[in-house]
Amino acid sequence: MTTTAVTPLTVQDAEALVTTAHRAAEAAGVAVSVTVLDAGGHLLAFRRDDRAVLISGETSTRKAYTALQLDAHTADLVDAVQPGGLFHTLPTALDRPLLFIAGGVPVHRDGRLIGAIGVGGGAPEQDHAFATTAVEKLG
Repeated sequence: MTTTAVTPLTVQDAEALVTTAHRAAEAAGVAVSVTVLDAGGHLLAFRRDDRAVLISGETSTRKAYTALQLDAHTADLVDAVQPGGLFHTLPTALDRPLLFIAGGVPVHRDGRLIGAIGVGGGAPEQDHAFATTAVEKLG
């Protein structure tokens, strides 16, 4: 079996994601925290607006972790964790708790998962928009 190498998410990529998401939030007048993880779940970049609530940092990290572990936008997973949903018992089965609130977005390159971004601090729909904008701009 032949595999094609994919360039991993770099620190420069992660910093660009954080900057883009943070600027989008600033333009909307929202104070947020932004976390970027590589494909292994390691922290590559983080920024918390001084005006953001302290918990927004943990929130953005858990959103990024959830998007990475499930390779999905956290906004698309909300129904799956409701009673009777596909992932109803999943959060207790993993080492780290997952967070199923919009704002976590996986990052792909050449069709492969290379990391994830999480944004926390605004309304869920805003956080999702900021994270999506950053990923789209990264390309």
